[in-house]
Amino acid sequence: MIGIKDLYSVLTAVVPLYVTMFLAYGSVKWWKVFTPEQCAGINRFVAIFAVPLLSFEFVSRINPYKMDLLFLAADGVSKVLILFALLCWANFTKRGGLDWSITVFSLSTLPNTLVMGIPLLKSMYGDDKEYLMIQVVVLQCIIWYTLLLFLFEYRETRTEVLSKFKESSVSSKNCCSEDEVINVIATTSSNQQQQQQQTAQNANKIAPDQSQRFRPMVAASMEGEGKELHLFIWRCGCCISTDGTSTTCEKQSVQAGQREESSSTAKGVESVKQENVENASIPSSFSPSMLLKILRKVWLKLVRNPNSYSSLLGLSWALVSCRWDIKKPQIMENSVTILSSAGLGMAMFSLGLFMALQPRIIACGKKLALYGMVARFIAGPAVMAIASIAVGLKGTTLKLSIVQAALPQGIVPFVFSREYNLHPDVLSTAVIFGMIVSLPITIVYYIVLGI
Repeated sequence: MIGIKDLYSVLTAVVPLYVTMFLAYGSVKWWKVFTPEQCAGINRFVAIFAVPLLSFEFVSRINPYKMDLLFLAADGVSKVLILFALLCWANFTKRGGLDWSITVFSLSTLPNTLVMGIPLLKSMYGDDKEYLMIQVVVLQCIIWYTLLLFLFEYRETRTEVLSKFKESSVSSKNCCSEDEVINVIATTSSNQQQQQQQTAQNANKIAPDQSQRFRPMVAASMEGEGKELHLFIWRCGCCISTDGTSTTCEKQSVQAGQREESSSTAKGVESVKQENVENASIPSSFSPSMLLKILRKVWLKLVRNPNSYSSLLGLSWALVSCRWDIKKPQIMENSVTILSSAGLGMAMFSLGLFMALQPRIIACGKKLALYGMVARFIAGPAVMAIASIAVGLKGTTLKLSIVQAALPQGIVPFVFSREYNLHPDVLSTAVIFGMIVSLPITIVYYIVLGI
């Protein structure tokens, strides 16, 4: 059972993070120490240097030859199930999308095991279970953070390709003839033209003797920016001589009408041409060759990002070190730890800076904050319980797997979300309020599972 001493050990790990976060918040909100550009630079430093070195340092210290494969399988199966469900939701439903799939995956599968999980679950289930938490952190760094980074890069590259399609369509809009655009206009406005014809027929029925006095020359209907423009030029019978030739009044009327028609038609054609060509040029799905180019570009970005291979380098060193009992040189050790030890603190500092730049504490709003809490503390543990039972976990290990899934939101996913500007408000709210409510929620899970 959790005692006062255990609770104090958890607080000693959590309170310094809040102190760092509030210092960052005050430095922007009250003391005006940092500008928004400087805040973005700090987050960039955390994402490119602090987090990769922290991952390398942590992974390089484990013993890969003594891993609980069944426990890791349960963790992996739960994340795969959630990812599969989100991908189906994104591809086969109208409300689904890649952006929210990435965010929900971060919320439901990536807890803060390193900071809160190890001291809290160690006090709940004993010192011998600490190594299981370390294994979960290692698996997060090696597989799931790398996968998350791939999804962020794929989304960014896909957005760039779509924007280039749109730009190319704007620059090449003159390739379509005016006749084609006018045909599109005529097709989309067929209902309006039918109404005009019906109106003309009604007018002929009401005044048949006036049908020769008023005859339409041009009836053009154009849709531009949601507005309808109807242009009618009429010949009046008094302007037509008895021998069929046009009088001066008619000629002036026709010339003025032609100028108005030409100007209005040119504007309408230009507007409709741009809108229709842009929409036609943006593909609903990519061809295999285009998808291959996108993946190649994503690969080149991942190679340049140290987050994608820092954990693999750490795992490689751990395999060599544990196999042949080789220790890192002291110079290498100190060079890594001087920045890696500041990784979590700088991540929380970046979180505080982001909070200060928002107009309100709950940056994403109450509704999204509630959805985030549901994904973090209900959906994630529920899927983890199903996966753990499915792979055959029992006893204390089963309880531990479920409780660790109910830990607060991880800090690293927030760093990535802010770096790629994808719902950082949702992730920041999940981190802040998750750390506040996670302790009582985790204790509730512990009590319920212990009964």
